[in-house]
Amino acid sequence: MRKTLLILPAMLSLSAHAQLLKIATPSPAFTESLSRITENFRNNYYQVQGELISSQEDMDTYKSSVMVPGAKHCVIYRFHSTVDTTASWQGLMYEGDSYNDAIKIYKNTCKLVDKSQIKLTGTTAAGFSGKMENPDAGLRFVSSSYQLNSKDPAYNRFYAEVELVNINFDQWEVHLNLQHKKDDVDKD
Repeated sequence: MRKTLLILPAMLSLSAHAQLLKIATPSPAFTESLSRITENFRNNYYQVQGELISSQEDMDTYKSSVMVPGAKHCVIYRFHSTVDTTASWQGLMYEGDSYNDAIKIYKNTCKLVDKSQIKLTGTTAAGFSGKMENPDAGLRFVSSSYQLNSKDPAYNRFYAEVELVNINFDQWEVHLNLQHKKDDVDKD
């Protein structure tokens, strides 16, 4: 009887620790999807581009054939620019009227990006580094940027950016953007 009583707390402790690890680390499906999308940045996302959704004067929007788990939908934006022809990828991670739910999804998405190890062809795994910006209830927008730590020059300014956006007074969205980001001094 004493052995059973001693084993039970140890098992509960291990189970609780496993649950914490599960929450803090991205699933293999998330990491695989993020790796596939990031790898396709090298080809300007053409290999993960689906059907045309809309065409506007300054950009075209396409469905992405690869989604990260938890996303409502994912798109590729192709901008009509002669200066910069890089496309960007965006996943809509949350859309709704709950500020608290939006914050939870925002923080969780930041943690998933921060903990993911990206597998790129011909290189070792690379991670993202950055710092999560904490939301402020008084602001309508917050964004956290994570730069990919890769020695491949194609990814010198490749970022994952997580945004929490107040669309209107009671609608919130959380976006995961994967894109080439210019320095502020490079912007025209």
